[in-house]
Amino acid sequence: MSIKMLCMGAMALSMVSGAALAGALDNPDKMTPFFTDSGMKTMKPEADFKAAWMAMSEEDRAGMSKECSDEGIAKEHNDFCAMTKKLGGAN
Repeated sequence: MSIKMLCMGAMALSMVSGAALAGALDNPDKMTPFFTDSGMKTMKPEADFKAAWMAMSEEDRAGMSKECSDEGIAKEHNDFCAMTKKLGGAN
């Protein structure tokens, strides 16, 4: 195999896996209801957070909980994941 083919294969694999890693926690449409500002830096109070969480579909909640169970993702979204765990969303 040539070096060019190996490089192209590695690039294609990284592009595909990168898209697969982008999940609900990186989707502004899904995350906006949990924050008070457009920059998504300040979370809403617990009661408002819980109301937004319960308004989501079970499938969306399960997806977010699954993402929060990954240590790397949980660190990046620390406050959000801590709140979902508090609501019983992730183990």
